Amino acid sequence: MTAPVLLPVLLRGGRLIDPASGHDGTADVLVRDGAVAAVGPGLARGNEARDAEMVDCDGLVVSPGFVDLHVHLREPGREDAETILTGSRAAALGGYTAVCPMPNTDPVADNAGVVEMVAARGREVGLVDLFPVGAVTLGQRGEELAELGAMAHSAARVDCFSDDGHPIREARLLRLALEYAQAFDAVIADHAEDASLTGGAQMHEGEVSAILGLQGWPAAAEDMVVARDLLLAELTGGRIHLCHLSTAGSVALVRAAKARGVLVTAEAAPHHFTLTDEAARSFDPVYKVNPPLRAKADVEAIRDGLADGTIDAIATDHAPHAPEDKEVEWAAAPAGMLGLQTALALTVSELVEPSYLRLDQAVERLSVGPARCRRLPGHGGPVAVGSPANLTVFDPAASWTVEAAALASRARNTPFQGRQLRGAVVHTLLRGAFTVRDGKGAW
Repeated sequence: MTAPVLLPVLLRGGRLIDPASGHDGTADVLVRDGAVAAVGPGLARGNEARDAEMVDCDGLVVSPGFVDLHVHLREPGREDAETILTGSRAAALGGYTAVCPMPNTDPVADNAGVVEMVAARGREVGLVDLFPVGAVTLGQRGEELAELGAMAHSAARVDCFSDDGHPIREARLLRLALEYAQAFDAVIADHAEDASLTGGAQMHEGEVSAILGLQGWPAAAEDMVVARDLLLAELTGGRIHLCHLSTAGSVALVRAAKARGVLVTAEAAPHHFTLTDEAARSFDPVYKVNPPLRAKADVEAIRDGLADGTIDAIATDHAPHAPEDKEVEWAAAPAGMLGLQTALALTVSELVEPSYLRLDQAVERLSVGPARCRRLPGHGGPVAVGSPANLTVFDPAASWTVEAAALASRARNTPFQGRQLRGAVVHTLLRGAFTVRDGKGAW
């Protein structure tokens, strides 16, 4: 991608929500040379902004750019489902300025060569900052540690490792990873699942699975591993991040662990605070996801966890699949859903409007919270003089209807097809350059 020409821009008259500084109120934001040059009221009347292009943000929210800790961009290996280019476009249109691609590619991102390739391709595309996640174990097989040190000291500077999609079965191995990762201040992100309880599982174990005759995945299979991970983090003093929490039990365990000082962070995906296992009654595999859609009480617990800060971040677990893979019978379909372009609207529609979260809290869970989980440089704010102009401008009142064919992703497996949502991204800026302008990609 050709380097953009960075003209000075004044985002005028918007509601600046900047959780990192505690600011929530009307303010102009002047962007110059890729950085925030001034913040305050009435900048349009001063000399500092006289050469800047005025962008009217009246009625809009200006915030730090969103950060997604958990995406699957499928490159290398499954470019038929998604590429770094198409995934980056979807991310930018969703208001994201940084995303963290998971390592379950082909080949697996378990060495410096693969993570450097992913990071370099992200820079070449230039629409979002890519912070690759490296695998914890070689080939994600759970047998021996991958080259964590080599990835940490590579040009990609990996500081997060996960076998996402593959739980780390052996407590001994996770303990080693937590201890080793401390040498370079890295975090281990675990997919909490006891595979001995989920073999052949097709959905959440409960009343609906019994009615449908589908083998269930009990909530205990997640809760047990979350409990183990928290104990090991407490034992080692290492940093643990828990991917896509989906059960009430997990939320309670994390809440208690945080209260006693365990170094734990956690994320939840939009589908786990919007959909329940009732969706499986349709037998439409678009609703098949890992971990599965849970019962209503679990959905309420996830919402409460996001509200009280037990869950630090909203992460999409964006998982595109080629149509020939996903549009098959339920049992044969892979798990996963698209998420990048619907996350903001689902957060506004399902958390803010029903008053689970204030709008400033929603912004925090989409930007500052995830950035803190990985300590990502230049993201999450504050929106202050000298900071990189990684910004999202959105309209919290705008209504739109999800149309799978109109999404930027190469895949179409959104469970929200045809659903009317509120909250739309208007502009996204990456270091002062528009990647999205007036709701359209600037490419």
